[in-house]
Amino acid sequence: MANVVLEFKVSAGDSEPQSRPVLIIGQHTNLQQVSWSQIKGKLQPVVSKEIWQAALSALNPNPTDSCPLYLNYATVAAIPSRVSRHNSPSSAHFVSRLVRSCLPGGNNRCIVMVCERSDVFASSCAMARAFPIFSRRSASSRRTEKKHVTVEFVIVGQDANPLEAAELECLSNAADGVRLSARIVDTPCNEMNTDHFLDEIRAVGNELGITPVIIRGEELKQKGFGGIYGVGKAAEHPPALAVLSHTPEGATQTIAWVGKGIVYDTGGLSIKGKTTMPGMKRDCGGAAAVLGAFKATIKQGFKDNLHAVFCLAENSVGPAATRPDDIHILYSGKSVEINNTDAEGRLVLADGVVYASKDLAADIILDMATLTGAQGISTGKHHAAVMTNSEQWEAAVVRAGRSSGDLAHPLVYCPELHFSEFTSAMADMKNSVADRENAQSSCAGLFIASHLGFDWPGVWVHVDIASPVHAGERATGFGVALLMALFGQASDDSMLNQVSPLGATTNASEDHMERDCKRRRLV
Repeated sequence: MANVVLEFKVSAGDSEPQSRPVLIIGQHTNLQQVSWSQIKGKLQPVVSKEIWQAALSALNPNPTDSCPLYLNYATVAAIPSRVSRHNSPSSAHFVSRLVRSCLPGGNNRCIVMVCERSDVFASSCAMARAFPIFSRRSASSRRTEKKHVTVEFVIVGQDANPLEAAELECLSNAADGVRLSARIVDTPCNEMNTDHFLDEIRAVGNELGITPVIIRGEELKQKGFGGIYGVGKAAEHPPALAVLSHTPEGATQTIAWVGKGIVYDTGGLSIKGKTTMPGMKRDCGGAAAVLGAFKATIKQGFKDNLHAVFCLAENSVGPAATRPDDIHILYSGKSVEINNTDAEGRLVLADGVVYASKDLAADIILDMATLTGAQGISTGKHHAAVMTNSEQWEAAVVRAGRSSGDLAHPLVYCPELHFSEFTSAMADMKNSVADRENAQSSCAGLFIASHLGFDWPGVWVHVDIASPVHAGERATGFGVALLMALFGQASDDSMLNQVSPLGATTNASEDHMERDCKRRRLV
């Protein structure tokens, strides 16, 4: 998978399955709408119309099913025709699973995705997750030739016109963003420390013509970033705050995406055990998602100011490590008594969101992080946990999750009941809760919000992706599609406009109100 080139085309062309193996995938009802003339060029002469129809009749998805059409060279697979209200209509998770398990081998392969136009974006991102880039297997390093997978969409339903070139470019950029994010998360810390992550940020900046702002090491301490500095000061490679900024003419609002980039989390002096520490290379998943989404979003054109803020550190153990009982002053000016050095993500994000508010004057701040193990208990392995000070944005994130395939579900937002968990006799707050059985994931999000202030007038959104950032031992690139869809209304791209839940319907009175309150223009 590591050396796979993934291409999206209007037509993949005709070829015998022995020369180019093929996987045809879609909802059973959609597959039945495909005419034989649309797919025969990829199946003949070894697969006849009768075999194709017999295979469709044999499919019984529960929730999925597949049927070989000719040896290991041609397969048809079905995803569910109906899903529950908390799933994506695209069945994105099942698409990824079937591509991994059913796509025949070979150096030149084809996927035909049969779906409605509204499911194209989510389906393309789902397929990208099936082709991870990072590998250090010796066989992979010796293999120099690239494998090619060509994806063709057959659109069914009301708007069945073929995809246009601009739409294919959007799919390609989104897939590249997903795979970039997954590659960073999959890469171990000896190859993805804070130095390397900054190189990744610079590379994206160079491609987009943006020079990143970087505050690093002792400069963080001097400027008051006590959260980021305190977490990363014991590591060999110093912590950093990095920012990529897109500031087009005519922008009417400022948006900041803040990503948690803990390149490795030992837990610090509150050290993790031998069974819970493996996999902590993934603690940079929020920052990786922000980077992949920023790259793809700006490539498609974005009308408003957009800042990507990366809070980078390695939570390490050493003579300079933060101790429980230490008190740090964060960028907000608030003091935090450390009672758990393994609750470090909220410390770096608190600095990041306050920087976005004070220095970048952001109207909308979204932080994304692999923040709490409790997220998987709260919303499961497939749904991110979302928390926000805006009921409208809570609903929007859930809808964006369904349209993008990066599912999300709300957490309780109730600071008046939960923030007392951080009460400290010595400082403004502690960094970890007193009662671990009282809405842990919600409390972690509230810690971040408290540094903005619970009366902050802007929109704040917190997305915890601790569980969906990986599936088994592989990263998923989760978060890229969600961010692109959520803010798609501000994009120049028609496909992202279509999948965005924001700004779709307004009336005259709402338009007047939005002109008076620019921070809600996207709602």
